[in-house]
Amino acid sequence: MLITQSSRKFLKRKNTLTLGDEIIDLSSPIIMGILNVTPDSFYDGGVIKDEKDLLERAGKMLEDGATILDIGAVSTRPGSEIISTKEELERLLPATIAIRKHFPEAHISIDTFRSWVAVRIMDEIGPVVVNDISGGQLDSKMFETIGKLKVPYILTHMKGTPQNMQENPHYDDIVREISAYLSDKVRKLTKAEVSDVIIDPGFGFGKEVAHNYELLNRLDSFKVFQLPVMVGVSRKSMIWKILECGPEEALNGTTVINTLALIGGADILRVHDVKEAMDVLSVFHAIKLTL
Repeated sequence: MLITQSSRKFLKRKNTLTLGDEIIDLSSPIIMGILNVTPDSFYDGGVIKDEKDLLERAGKMLEDGATILDIGAVSTRPGSEIISTKEELERLLPATIAIRKHFPEAHISIDTFRSWVAVRIMDEIGPVVVNDISGGQLDSKMFETIGKLKVPYILTHMKGTPQNMQENPHYDDIVREISAYLSDKVRKLTKAEVSDVIIDPGFGFGKEVAHNYELLNRLDSFKVFQLPVMVGVSRKSMIWKILECGPEEALNGTTVINTLALIGGADILRVHDVKEAMDVLSVFHAIKLTL
């Protein structure tokens, strides 16, 4: 059985996340808007050049309906170079401080795999969601740190590292293998007293195109965990390789996959295009009303 005895405490958990004094309701799916303060992310790298750009983009996402803003300062596209902790903080800290100052009611997530970065950010602006693409693999202190900080944690499956994850990834049964990985991590998070866990099967992180679509087709398999599921496919190569275009032309494909992800049980859609994702939610809710 993939779910261990120590992870059973999650089975009756409510559809909420506790972020400081705030409760994020997941009884209906929500949107997480992507804000990359990086020069080299695969789609929007370099778009945000200064604080003015950052605040305009953040404000528009919140106006369009984003529940959470996910701010990242390290590109994790395939083959990307990992920058130092110092450089990550030099990008991330001013961005999170500015957003907290100008949008004090906004829920913030930080896209980092470093526990020290999480600590430093929370020292400055208070509780945030931690979105760790490595599932704790790149920092052995991450789970312990999240347990002490008492904040929500996004547990992502990644095969390898950003530098090598796309070098011929192989699975005998992708859902079974990812489920085993997540089960082991949930057990460790439970031991570290982490209360709010979101699972992300990691579309594009150590998966070939066919792997990603099999994962999408079997997304409802992860309901067994009774944990919120996040899906992040926005403008990724699994879409534009099929469409024979680039990330810039992959919005329609993203919309299709986001719709299918909601049908498969996704609770959070992580996207670059918030308004379009909110349209998806509206149509999805209309469909559910007829069932």
